[in-house]
Amino acid sequence: MARVTEGTFAIGEISRLVDLSQRTIRYYEEIGLLHSVRRIENGKRVYTDRDVRRLKFINRLKVLGLSLAEMVELEKIYRKQRNNREILPKLLDILDERAAQIDERVSQLVALKKEIREYQQRLRNKVLESTTQEEPEPTGEEMHT
Repeated sequence: MARVTEGTFAIGEISRLVDLSQRTIRYYEEIGLLHSVRRIENGKRVYTDRDVRRLKFINRLKVLGLSLAEMVELEKIYRKQRNNREILPKLLDILDERAAQIDERVSQLVALKKEIREYQQRLRNKVLESTTQEEPEPTGEEMHT
C-alpha cells in the first residue's frame, strides 16, 4: 500500500515497516503508547515517520525486557515533564533490574545444566552396571560345554 499523503503511512504499511500486527499498533494507541496518530476524513489512521521511530523504540524496549505497563508509566512521566530528565534515571533503574534478573536466571540455568549432567552420568553408570550384570563374561568352562 502506498503512502496516504506525503510523509504519512497507512496502518498496513507501517505494520510491515515495524514488523508489528495492525492490531498491536491499534492496541499501543489504545493504551497510550502512541499519541500522535491522526485520522483522515474517513476515519482511517495515518502514521508519520515519527510514529515509525516510536514503534521501533517500543520494540527495542520490549527486547530489553520492559513490560507494556512500564512503558506506559514512562510515557506518562514524559507527557507531564516533556523531557527525559526524569525518564532516563527511571529507565536505567528498570534496565538494572532486568540485568540482575538475567544474571539470576543464568545462574539458575548453569546450576540446572550441572544437575542434568550429573544425572546423565548416574544413568550412564546404571546402564553400564546393568549390562555387565546381565551378560557375565564367558569363562573357559562355559565355552566347552
